[in-house]
Amino acid sequence: MTQHATPRLPAEWEPHERTIMSWPTARIWEEDARYVRKDIARLARVLGESEPVMLLASPDDAERAARACGPNVEVVPIPVDDLWARDTVPVCVDSAEGILGVDLNFNGWGGKQPHDHDAAVAERILDALSIPRTQARIVAEGGSLESDGAGTLLVTESSVVNPNRNPGRTRDELEAELRALLGVSRVVWFDGVVGADITDAHVDSLARFTAPGVVLLDVAAPGAPKDVWSRSAEQARGVLSRERDARGAAFDVVDLPQPDLTRIRANSDEFLASYVNFFVGNEVVLVPEFGDRRADRRARAILSEHFPSREVVAVRIDEIAAGGGGIHCATREVPSRSSVSGM
Repeated sequence: MTQHATPRLPAEWEPHERTIMSWPTARIWEEDARYVRKDIARLARVLGESEPVMLLASPDDAERAARACGPNVEVVPIPVDDLWARDTVPVCVDSAEGILGVDLNFNGWGGKQPHDHDAAVAERILDALSIPRTQARIVAEGGSLESDGAGTLLVTESSVVNPNRNPGRTRDELEAELRALLGVSRVVWFDGVVGADITDAHVDSLARFTAPGVVLLDVAAPGAPKDVWSRSAEQARGVLSRERDARGAAFDVVDLPQPDLTRIRANSDEFLASYVNFFVGNEVVLVPEFGDRRADRRARAILSEHFPSREVVAVRIDEIAAGGGGIHCATREVPSRSSVSGM
């Protein structure tokens, strides 16, 4: 494999060339496919108003997807299985040679579901975009990695140091690979939760950067009973209180509370009621709108404070959330190639 100059994993708030999404198939979603497709189309249309959106769709679904998403969304006939582009589309890093795509060897979150088409998405999309491909020597997903763009990476141990992805590999070995692949100098590990959801607890529903050193933390709604997720958040808070970032600075942790589950429109055993699973676009921040009006307003206000130059737009994604994911899970940004040389 060709050796490149030290890469850098940009922060999500840096300029995007485009954002990539995927069209869910009936094989995965069965009778719910038409409902979740409405959510994906709505999300793609909203984002497409302010930046280029490329939506991957199996050839048999491409025409239907194009009609649903409208003229601002480019539909590309690449076979997919599901909508979780964050995990299947490659992680793009920048270097002296330009943008490179890191293929993290998606394996259906540790073999929990068959995803033969999604396993090939990284290579196919990099070929379509003429971006050089680097194949990782580990298995991971984009949702398990959170970057501040300045050398710090947040990771949940449960989703990477796990025999369903990387059997026989130690955390130190995997951290060395992440440092080399992504050009980070500080990796902060949270315990996460093994087996409580299909992802083994991705970090992008737990803790997100809004700037170097500033982390929004997913916490339960006030008065909610403790569960594995609230205990995971408290463990992450403890780690962040002790750790330092790549600059040697302490973390500023800001709570982003979940909605009251008795006040939201929809719910299920897998429902992801996390505002932390937001997406930072070039001009907007997209955040879920769950139907708990007080919590929805609070989340928008917190995000507006942290991203004052962007419009915070609430998007209804009840079907996506019922499937265990969110807006961030359904999107994957490609950094702007024109801005790499100036970073």
